[in-house]
Amino acid sequence: MRLNISQPARAVYKSLAMMAAICAAGCAPAEVADAAAKKDGFVRVVDGRFDLDGSPYVFVGVNMWYAAYLGAPAAYGDRERLIAELDLLQSLGVDNLRILGASERSPFKLSLEETFRDETGEYNEALLQGLDFALAEIAKRDMRAVIYLNNFWEWSGGMGTYLYWTNGGTFVDLGDPAHPWPAYPNFTAQFYESGAASALYRDYVRAVVARVNSVTGVPYTDDPAIMAWQLANEPRPGFDFREGEAGLQAFYDWIGDTARFIKALDPNHLISSGNEGFMGCNEIESCFPDAHKAEAIDYLTFHVWPRNWSWFDAAAPAETFPATLQKTEAYIDRHVAYAKDLGKPIVLEEFGFDRDGAANAPEAPVAFRNEYLSLVYGQVEDSVDAGGPFMGTNLWAWGGYGRAQHEDFAWRRGDTSFTGDPPQEPQGRNSVFASDVSTLALIKAHAEELN
Repeated sequence: MRLNISQPARAVYKSLAMMAAICAAGCAPAEVADAAAKKDGFVRVVDGRFDLDGSPYVFVGVNMWYAAYLGAPAAYGDRERLIAELDLLQSLGVDNLRILGASERSPFKLSLEETFRDETGEYNEALLQGLDFALAEIAKRDMRAVIYLNNFWEWSGGMGTYLYWTNGGTFVDLGDPAHPWPAYPNFTAQFYESGAASALYRDYVRAVVARVNSVTGVPYTDDPAIMAWQLANEPRPGFDFREGEAGLQAFYDWIGDTARFIKALDPNHLISSGNEGFMGCNEIESCFPDAHKAEAIDYLTFHVWPRNWSWFDAAAPAETFPATLQKTEAYIDRHVAYAKDLGKPIVLEEFGFDRDGAANAPEAPVAFRNEYLSLVYGQVEDSVDAGGPFMGTNLWAWGGYGRAQHEDFAWRRGDTSFTGDPPQEPQGRNSVFASDVSTLALIKAHAEELN
């Protein structure tokens, strides 16, 4: 729970905490001190917390999965908008972007049309140059990027597409009435045990991680603008998998093996899983910590989705919002405890909330969303004040100057408006737009508090 500490008292508290940290650093083991002394701009983990050039690295972040798409020299690109988005984010104090670095041309109905690769192994140089351009602009503003390299969900192709390419053309589409839930997650989780699908995925990962930026000439492995490589967006075990079963162990093994594979290609950058946490682990108590025990996994990730988990009902906000706040606070505390047990930092890298009345239009009010963000940001601030492992967030999602292209807010193949909401969701549902003045003020105040 966030304490009501006055500003003068908070300043004194922070000064004392800083003095304690300095003392602790002076007595730290030699290897910790050596790691902290490196001043090369890379984010590292030192003594269970993020470190940047010898100082704690705490951040305010957003999800902007489409950054490489805007940066691409193609019809769907818009470098002028990307620059404007980054300038606005920088003015708010946002310094961390979680972005998509992989997409696959798939048979799924609600999936991106333009992708980083197809079945032939041809990689889309325009999109890769878009990623180059985005990283170059991120570096100019002293921001950092977390790049995820696969997706459990269908909207960018992902694991289900790799299976489709290697199993003779079989797939299960999310939302298909002929294959109701949980057919999709149980199908997609077969990826972890498919050597052929994983081999194609690793070929692509190898090509991206070893890439030299066409804008800056800097190899990705040497680029401090990259904070971390992420195995996938929300990798999770099959819905029916349970503790002790081979499928769950295959999930753990894939995380550890893939993290070690990427770390061998690039020892300079952090590696994270992208998992949602307890709710993305079939609510199996041991799953989340076990999935993050591998030494090559540098920090923990978790997500919070009150609407998707039926915590919050936008049609009955007065009745469900108070309990939503309580459940969120408890969920955060639970995952911070996991991080402390494992001695690793943790990031809440996805959390979104409806506009009032579940509206999608940018002009709709956001009173409940703002109160929800205030709770989450307060939890981060308290953890940072106390020297805890919870050191950053990535809001889902940054819509910025984007707008839905259709009156029904539905996405259609070929749309290039990029609001932040993925294709399977209404365009605007969770987007924070440049016109959301009150929310932008909250983000900026949070950034100033952390600094």
